Amino acid sequence: MSTLSLAVRDSSTMLRRNLLHARRYPSMTLNLLLTPIMLLLLFVYIFGDVMSAGIGGGDANRSDYIAYVVPGLLLMTIGSTVIGAAISVAMDMTEGLIARFRTMAVYRGSLLIGHVVGSVLQVLASLVLVGAVAVAIGFRTTDATPLEWLAAFGLITLFVLTLTWVAVGMGMASPTPEAASNMAMPLILLPLISSAFIPADMMPGWFQPIAEYQPFTPATETLRGLLLGTEIGNDGWIALAWCVGLTVLGYRWSTALFNRDPK
Repeated sequence: MSTLSLAVRDSSTMLRRNLLHARRYPSMTLNLLLTPIMLLLLFVYIFGDVMSAGIGGGDANRSDYIAYVVPGLLLMTIGSTVIGAAISVAMDMTEGLIARFRTMAVYRGSLLIGHVVGSVLQVLASLVLVGAVAVAIGFRTTDATPLEWLAAFGLITLFVLTLTWVAVGMGMASPTPEAASNMAMPLILLPLISSAFIPADMMPGWFQPIAEYQPFTPATETLRGLLLGTEIGNDGWIALAWCVGLTVLGYRWSTALFNRDPK
């Protein structure tokens, strides 16, 4: 059997294992998924009029704020859901599963590939659910062309892959699943201090660089521009650079930790 066919076979087996594990223990994914849904409902129905009035210069319009906040919430969903990948990898490490696979005649990277692909599929399914809730409460993108929809889907998929590799590295570096959950918390906190809920230029002056120079803000502005027709500017290239750089970093970090000799 060739190396490629062996890699595909073993990676498919590991993917099936991770999907079965997620199906048998849905509570973790459900808990992570409820956070962005609750925030969406909270900011739309509790703070929607106030937030839209602040952004619109005094004119309260909840439907406009729904359109503004949904792209950021979709990216926040990615950040919150990929934490499950960090916890799952940490569980495999602490239970000795990875050490056991090192002694077996399987493709060495198949375990990580199974975690990554499984997490990407779970996150995309979560995004469909959050998007359905958003549409149910009034989110519309009538001006987006099919090409812009395709670009938006590509950006979301790339962002999912990026944060998944980062989360896998966090799981590999954590001594326990609890530590992995704590280490991955910035993936939830960063969207809260980005332009997901209010424009960065409306934040205090000392806080604006924190919101501007991080991956979630350019990704949010790019997604917002693709779906709603707002100005993208250089945010598209900046978001792409963040995604490529973090993907390479997460991949190299994860594989380096995976390939090191166990103590």
